[in-house]
Amino acid sequence: MALLEVDDLSVHFTLPGTVLEAVAGVSFRLGRGECLGIVGESGAGKSVLGFSLVNLLAPPGRIASGRIRLEGRELTTLSERRWRAIRGRRMAVIFQDPRATLDPLFTVGQQMHETLRAHRRLSRRLARRMVLHRLHQVGLEAPESQLSRYPHQLSGGQCQRVVIAMALLLDPDIIIADEPTTALDVTTQGELVALLTSLCRTLDLSLIVISHDLAVIQQLTQRVLVMYAGRVVESGPTREVINDPQHPYTQALVDALPQMYPPRAPLRPIPGSPPAPGAAPTGCTFHPRCRYRHAGDDDLRRRCEGISPGLIPSGGSEVACHWVAQLIDHEMTDHEAIDATEVHDESLG
Repeated sequence: MALLEVDDLSVHFTLPGTVLEAVAGVSFRLGRGECLGIVGESGAGKSVLGFSLVNLLAPPGRIASGRIRLEGRELTTLSERRWRAIRGRRMAVIFQDPRATLDPLFTVGQQMHETLRAHRRLSRRLARRMVLHRLHQVGLEAPESQLSRYPHQLSGGQCQRVVIAMALLLDPDIIIADEPTTALDVTTQGELVALLTSLCRTLDLSLIVISHDLAVIQQLTQRVLVMYAGRVVESGPTREVINDPQHPYTQALVDALPQMYPPRAPLRPIPGSPPAPGAAPTGCTFHPRCRYRHAGDDDLRRRCEGISPGLIPSGGSEVACHWVAQLIDHEMTDHEAIDATEVHDESLG
């Protein structure tokens, strides 16, 4: 049994006169000790998906359908009181901006002690020992001296280490990291990627990394979901998805990365913009921006514009694309024709 199972999850935002679908039919499994990446442009539904896993959707957002199970236990039907026993203890979140996560009016020590007191009855001495252990574990220098400091007295990297230590305080099974390196310089990003990798390995911790940065996803995760307009368009082993992308959107994301060689190669941005919530086109939501939409025949174009594709195996991944499905059909037809020719030749021989 997987540690976390998500089946056909959809998240809606109900507004006056309309319902916006932010996440549409997402399914995945997360094993113990596994690191899963969720990647896509802004507005793809990545953060909404992450927040829905820990019931942090603010009204008017709600889970419209689907199931979330933690070790077989259904979470979507839990009351808020029961969620308090899950959130923090079993599943914790590292938010995007560490300075916004920490309260500027309280010291590091006060905030970390408050996290412990909200869930456990501990003596001050034991609580202090646990706090110092976690701060030391995340590589914060001189942790004793940091307890009396306020967030504005820390660097961005130090704040993020404190936030990671707070997420670890209650020994969760899963940590959801929402853009954990975005607000940091490149050197600090590298240090935190190495830290998260080490923590997953030493603590047997499961990690869900939400990011638009393919380099971070490649370094941190074993599997990845590529999301576009609230849907998963490709999923599979991270190395295979990035090195041999199957979906046109994943290909475009990889192609848009700055290239070291040849020197001064021009950037190749994805044309157009992701659809606004509630304005997704019919059929494949990526088809207005797809480079292959006009490469096929009229039948393929009609399918792209009118039918939403489901995930099918392709290479080492699963991909939702009519163009890829047509390529696979053609390959199978060619193989069948070759096999038939070989049988015919053998019979003549």
